[in-house]
Formats: sequence, structure tokens, C-alpha cells
Amino acid sequence: MNKKLRQDAAHADDKSILLCGDVKEQLQKLIDAKMQVDCIVTSPPYYGQRDYGIDGQIGHEEHPSEFIEKLVEIFGLCRQLLRETGSLWINIGDTYWSGKGAHKSNEIKQGARRFGLRPQDRPGDGQWTRPKQLLLIPHRLAIALQDDGWLVRNDNVWVKPNPVPDQVRDRCSMSHEYVFHLTNSRWYYFNRLPVGREMRSGSVLPPLDTWEVPPSAGNGKHKASFSADLVRIPILASTPPDGIVLDPFNGSGTTTVFARTHGFRSIGIDISPDYCGQAAEALTHLDAALNLLPEEGYDQSSEPGDD
Repeated sequence: MNKKLRQDAAHADDKSILLCGDVKEQLQKLIDAKMQVDCIVTSPPYYGQRDYGIDGQIGHEEHPSEFIEKLVEIFGLCRQLLRETGSLWINIGDTYWSGKGAHKSNEIKQGARRFGLRPQDRPGDGQWTRPKQLLLIPHRLAIALQDDGWLVRNDNVWVKPNPVPDQVRDRCSMSHEYVFHLTNSRWYYFNRLPVGREMRSGSVLPPLDTWEVPPSAGNGKHKASFSADLVRIPILASTPPDGIVLDPFNGSGTTTVFARTHGFRSIGIDISPDYCGQAAEALTHLDAALNLLPEEGYDQSSEPGDD
């Protein structure tokens, strides 16, 4: 691994590296170091949903079009790192435009969902941003990435079996998000065997594009941590043996830890020093556990790529 990257990293070992800081700056460091990755799995901050209290955080842009433009730029940098045979997987949620102004209720749950004046609480432009309008951010992002040259392979639907109650009376409650699969080209690495559906005949079909996965129960102090079950299909299906997995919005480290657990190398980036610390601690604990596994009879033949 590049010596300068290791020196600048919040955590570095033989299998993983964590970079803390602005995502575009850290991606450029990886580009300058001529790094190449096989799989990118990430969930960027959702528009107007969380306040992480950090200057430069994404998701607080005045208009959702600005939010999408920033993400397209960031994933353009990611594309420079992704091998021609690689895949990009993006989990992104949607939101409604409110236009009601800052949250005034004393209800604790409302306060957690509505921090001060969110972007979508402003008056809006009467087009995309009008009261009660579903912004369609996931598909607007996918179309913008398509226009930027990405090949959209799937808009996988994440179905949440027990979603947080949606306090509305005049529409259906939301219980799903999207996980888009994008590639550089028509020909890319995809192994259905670790994640597929075995038929009675013994043949293995690819997984369905509808995934029923419970939301994460939480990970340390992270306000919106990734579910490990949600990264399983992307990482196991589209990362070759000993491949490298990147998460440019790594948070508390679900992607990097899952990749490391299954024998892959990993790179994580996050703007929050606290989350970088949590991810580094998780990787350190994982390495200690993995170092003990062979002595406890760990079956290394089950690692991905041995089939």
C-alpha cells in the first residue's frame, strides 16, 4: 500500500485503510496514488435527513438538484478508481418537500427526524420543491449518473419489514429504499454463486432485485448506520477474490468490516473523526478476532472465491 496514504490514514493495516476528511479530497489522494478498486458500496447522506454537525457535510444543499450534482461529481471521482470490471452500488433514500418552516413540536421523535430548519422546510420553487412533493431523489440521481456515462444495471428495492411508523394520513406509508447497481461497461465481474437462489435441479439463479432486510439496529453513535445484510449481495457478488472494496461514505464502518470479514481488502472514507474512530476500532477488534480463528478450527476454505 502507498506509504503516503498509510501515513495520512486514520487507520491502516495490510488489509484495510481508513481516510478521514472531505470525500473529494480523499478520493483525489487515492487517484494520485494510482489506487484501483473492484467494488464500491456506499450510502451517501440522504438529502435533508440528518445533521452530523460537520462543516462541509453533504445533504444540506438549498435545492435537491445541487445535492445530486455534488453526488455525480463525487461518483465521477470514484469512477477513476474503479476497475473496468468493477461495480458501484448506491443505497439512497427519498424525502418529501415540506415547506412548513422549522420544526416546532416538543415531541422527541419529531425532533430526531426534524433538526431545526431543514432544506425541505423552506418555501421551495413551486416545481420540484413544492409542499407534499416526493422529490424522487434516488431515480433523479440514477438518471444523472446514467447521463454521466454510468451503465445502470438494477434499481434493487430494499423492503423494510418493520419500518419506522410514517405519521401521515393522506398517502401510503413508505417502507422501501433503493440500492442501484451501476457499472463502467457491459462486461464486469459478477459471481451469483455466493448470493444466488439454488433450484431443485442444483442450478443457481441470480438473487432477486427485491431484498427484504431489516434496518440496522444502530452501530455505536452513528445516527443512520448501514445494515450489514444490505451490503452482502453487492460485496459477495461483485468483488473478485482478494479484491478491494471502497466505501466513500464509510460512517462507522459496516462496509469495510464486512469486506474484511469475508477476505477482501477495504478502503473507507468519512468526514467525521468520530465515525472514523469507530470504524478503526471495529477493524482492530475484527483483526484480533480473525487472528484467533485458525486456532479455533476456522474453515478458511469457505472464503469467497474458493468455489
